[in-house]
Amino acid sequence: MSHNRTNKQYDVSHSLGQVAMGAEPADLVVTNGTLVNVYTGELIENTDVAIKHGRIAYVGHALHTIGASTQVIDAAGRYISPGLLDGHMHVESTMLSVTEFSKAALAKGTTAIFMDPHEIANVFGTEGVRLMHEEGRGLPLKVYTTFPSCVPSTTDLEDAGAELHVGDIAEGMTWDGVAGLGEVMNFPGVVHGEPKMTGEIKATMEAGKAVTGHFPSDDQQQLQAYIAAGVTSCHETVTREQGLAKLRLGMHLMIREGSAWHDVKEVIKVVTEDRVRTDNIMLVTDDVYPETLVEKGHLNHVVRRAIEEGVDPVTAIQMGTINTARYFKLDGDIGGIAPGKCADLLLIDDLRQMEPSSVITNGELVYDRGRLLAQFPSYVYPEKIRQSVHLARPLTAADFLLSSRSQGTSTKVHLIQAIENSARTAKATATLQVSGGIIQPNPKQDIVQLACIERHHGTGQISLAFAQGFQLRSGAVASTVAHDSHNLLVMGTNAEDMALAANELARLGGGMIAVENGQVLATVPMVIAGLMSDQPLETVTREVKQLAAAWQQLGCRLNAPFMTFSLIALPVIPEIRISNRGLVDVTEFKLIPVEIIE
Repeated sequence: MSHNRTNKQYDVSHSLGQVAMGAEPADLVVTNGTLVNVYTGELIENTDVAIKHGRIAYVGHALHTIGASTQVIDAAGRYISPGLLDGHMHVESTMLSVTEFSKAALAKGTTAIFMDPHEIANVFGTEGVRLMHEEGRGLPLKVYTTFPSCVPSTTDLEDAGAELHVGDIAEGMTWDGVAGLGEVMNFPGVVHGEPKMTGEIKATMEAGKAVTGHFPSDDQQQLQAYIAAGVTSCHETVTREQGLAKLRLGMHLMIREGSAWHDVKEVIKVVTEDRVRTDNIMLVTDDVYPETLVEKGHLNHVVRRAIEEGVDPVTAIQMGTINTARYFKLDGDIGGIAPGKCADLLLIDDLRQMEPSSVITNGELVYDRGRLLAQFPSYVYPEKIRQSVHLARPLTAADFLLSSRSQGTSTKVHLIQAIENSARTAKATATLQVSGGIIQPNPKQDIVQLACIERHHGTGQISLAFAQGFQLRSGAVASTVAHDSHNLLVMGTNAEDMALAANELARLGGGMIAVENGQVLATVPMVIAGLMSDQPLETVTREVKQLAAAWQQLGCRLNAPFMTFSLIALPVIPEIRISNRGLVDVTEFKLIPVEIIE
């Protein structure tokens, strides 16, 4: 068989017809299953699926297609479902390379993803996007890319590693396998007609591709302006009312269930209670951490959640297959089981559990009863991508000391207050002691030092501030995953441990770290752009568990604290953030001093 290459239908259509007529034998026939027909919403018992050249030739009673060399898989007692499609996700969130992620996703029944690699784009621009896209092209998992639209997230408040312009987007639309524009987060820019956003949307529409959105507001006029501008989907819906409003305006609703955002319970009520048509509803993951992949699954977990909330299993599967394929105009190839389509099938024992026992992509059995059978080519990123942490010089404890401009023994400062399980932060103030001219953190009051260090161009730029809400009692933590510009973020109770954490992370090539009293407690090295590990899922899951334990040892009791920490630098979500340029008041969209001199 072909090594899991996707053959074009028109190149193999003659052969498919010959198999359907019984004149040529199939390569593979799956027999005696109950077909999940996503076109009609039916479950059809005692169905066979005959496959040739990686595509489906016949659906029904296919005995006449079985020859001497045909492989036969008995699906008696199992359902035959189309492979699941994740319409919006960031591979970088899994902390895995595209290859390692694909192994985990295929085992859970995901056969195609639409990834938005905007994290790597903020570090390496078009080159980073191209590398992840290329890595995805060689895999048994179908990897489509939506080209990142908002890099950097702001132009005036921070320094990213790269910028993407309208010309980059227009060029990206010509790549094979680019399916649309990545989530358009800058909705004010769209609504107010900024040339960059307007130009990117126009280039995408001219290429006949999907413009995916990100609209968290309740403002109806802005929503309609956003849709009128050309944005056709949104995954940022958290209430049933928002979901209804978007669906009524012809928007495609992506209902998200990731590791941090659990939106199915509330938003699925548009189906279970409002009983709207489901053609324009998709299920997506957005962000899934390694542990979730292992313990709950990938898109199969989202489909299962919809079923648990009362959605009919076939309808839930439609929302994770054919609806997504149609949205991206790829339903000629993927999303359903019918003659001519790619043979991406799942064999599932129980539709309510959504755990596939066998997975077939392009007519090849790639996963069977707990074992991955597919060959995964090795993909090595260039050295430049693996050396992405550029500091002007090694850091010292002195770099983390903030001098007071007041002459007194105490001073008033602005604080960033973290909120558990939320991407938002609160702006607060506190009075801190000044000793030897240096403003002192106060771990007893849960106030620790924060630093953001420019790590892309070696400028030596460091900004210092204070954070509250992380409950650190000792030690320091650091991360090069710092949305969206991914500078080096450090937080700690003392300057010595902060310097150690920063220097050690730079030496590793990025990732996440926790240190205490001059000792490294745990690291998750992420050598690919400082965002992803090159290690297998099991290794990364173990390292992340050790990191979580280390955060607890330092006093932090928050759920997934490193995710909350990694968002402390995102200057597009209210109310207050740190960037490499300083403290950002997001509501005012400007830099403010840390110290309040009255």
